[in-house]
Amino acid sequence: VLAPSQFLITVPLRGLTGYKECQARHWRYYTVHGAKLLSSVRDPEELHQWLEVEQFSKSLQQWHETDVNIEGDLVPAKVLIVFRDLVEKSITSCNLSSKVTVLESFSSVVRVAVETSESQVEVELVPAVEIPTCWPEKARWPRCLKRWPSQEKVQCIKSLGFDLLARSNYHWQLCFSRAEHILMEGLDEDGGCRMKCFRVMRQLKEDVWCAGNKPVITAYHLQTVLFWTCEKYPRTKDWRCFSEAFLRLVQKLHKCVSQHFLKHYFVKNTNLLKYANTSDLDLVASKLAVFLENPIFCLD
Repeated sequence: VLAPSQFLITVPLRGLTGYKECQARHWRYYTVHGAKLLSSVRDPEELHQWLEVEQFSKSLQQWHETDVNIEGDLVPAKVLIVFRDLVEKSITSCNLSSKVTVLESFSSVVRVAVETSESQVEVELVPAVEIPTCWPEKARWPRCLKRWPSQEKVQCIKSLGFDLLARSNYHWQLCFSRAEHILMEGLDEDGGCRMKCFRVMRQLKEDVWCAGNKPVITAYHLQTVLFWTCEKYPRTKDWRCFSEAFLRLVQKLHKCVSQHFLKHYFVKNTNLLKYANTSDLDLVASKLAVFLENPIFCLD
């Protein structure tokens, strides 16, 4: 849930098993339609990677076909074209045309508008390759000498692997939804108020600081702020007093929004606010500053 009326749902792709990381080829000279380029395609950013069909020990024939594969690469843009076609056919065959509409998009992502009993919501449907067998080298986590989370939880999280999402043209996005779910689960086993802080912060974000259907700050950003704050303040006593703990959380959020910089929790060289509208961020930062000037009234 990114916002009250904005959702992201991953759709697992089948037919690829036995993943292994490998040294990626450095140069690609093709467009997403398969035409030749004179200059190479840019390298993936830190949270993204190439994906070659040969990285899987077992792969169905469909992953070798040209409708999703170029020169051995599984190309997200081509996967999304096939996926969009399947979504459109499914809407028709399931007689959902009156309730579900595929939205036009400037990019290749697949978004649908869904009519519910209360309102219309927007859902991004994202094809995902699940990699439950290993932890990516790019995620150098946990950092040294950190007391949160516990070593037992770290081992559990890393044993669940990660996913690769088709959300761009050439590169697959690393996703840690299973790891994040485990971190959120049992967050207050010590009797603390971390989840209460998170819920109140999310409500204030939706009602006051950053309302609207497509907010510049989403629940995912707030969750990331919570993780960083839990890591910085790992002791039980740091989360006994709600007002103190909540203000620490809001101060961290204000700092990140003001600086237009929020590190991804697992891949720390990634700035989650890199492509956010800076004017929108500054507006949120000003509202957070107002709150921090007089937080007692709001907390009461």
